[in-house]
Amino acid sequence: MTINLLDAATYFRGLDGQVKAFRWLNSILTEEQKEEFAKQYREDQLSQAKPDINTWNGVLLKAKEAGAKFPEVVAAQWALESSWGKAFSGKWNAFGLKGNGTSAGTKEFINGKWVEITAGFLDFPDLETAIQYLIDRWYKDFETYKGVNRAKNRNECAELLVTEKYATDPGYATKLIQIMDRQIGTTTGVTNKKDPVAAARPFTPKSPFEYKITPNIAYGELCLNQEGRRFTSQHQCETAIELCRFLEKVRTAFGNKPLIITSGHRPPSINKAVGGASGSEHLYNVANEGAVDFYVKGADIYEVQKYCDKNWPYSVGYGAQKGFVHLGIRRTKQRIRWDY
Repeated sequence: MTINLLDAATYFRGLDGQVKAFRWLNSILTEEQKEEFAKQYREDQLSQAKPDINTWNGVLLKAKEAGAKFPEVVAAQWALESSWGKAFSGKWNAFGLKGNGTSAGTKEFINGKWVEITAGFLDFPDLETAIQYLIDRWYKDFETYKGVNRAKNRNECAELLVTEKYATDPGYATKLIQIMDRQIGTTTGVTNKKDPVAAARPFTPKSPFEYKITPNIAYGELCLNQEGRRFTSQHQCETAIELCRFLEKVRTAFGNKPLIITSGHRPPSINKAVGGASGSEHLYNVANEGAVDFYVKGADIYEVQKYCDKNWPYSVGYGAQKGFVHLGIRRTKQRIRWDY
């Protein structure tokens, strides 16, 4: 017996069998099919968005009018939760606010690990109403809850959202702060410079793995999310920034498909264990030297390699036949090419 998928979606009630069926369907679809589905699914909703509101400045203005002490935090939440106004969890729900409404799959950080769940997300008549709801219940005092407007600065406000369990992601505040720093600069005039919450967060070896070096590449990706691969010197961070900026260009050139790093920083012991060359760029052992091996999911690896060969002025290792491209830089910054 077959079923019309539109009917299945219309009568979805979150029952175990329904969730199981949709998860199975999700598992067999390609990334390209999911992207096309998402595009068409959200087309009408997003085309109706008021351009003066569904933007950074629009959200900033409405958040201020609604009573947010630090409206830039609201704008950062909008950017993070809705992919800059492109993907709402419920109708006009740009903040992942849960409640009776649209059922959708999401990830939560529970007991030290990420798990996939199905949750209900509130629906709103418009984005302005969603902003007001968020601020009335999370930024202002609400019933017995003390709102995050009590913060002394925008960074503390972001931290309080985690403290008050708005989000389960332990890196949520860091992500908001990075967005704000990129949009309007780092904080100034902090009253307590020793306060790690109030301080601006540049990229350092001690940054959390969730720290976004560039909009789509996190620190942890360069370390394969292993503590043993964490950077130990600031010059390594500076080299990583230069590499990641170019990787963003690669990602854009290939339709913003996911870019997967298969090897990044390899400390000497790890480099030796995996059979790396003694002078490998992956060691990041001097200033202006480092490397990543990567591929773009769903893209022709030979075309990615060709793009890097043409546009990256430093080291490129031709590893396409093995499923990756090596992108590196040496202290002398010379152009060099080789085969694997």
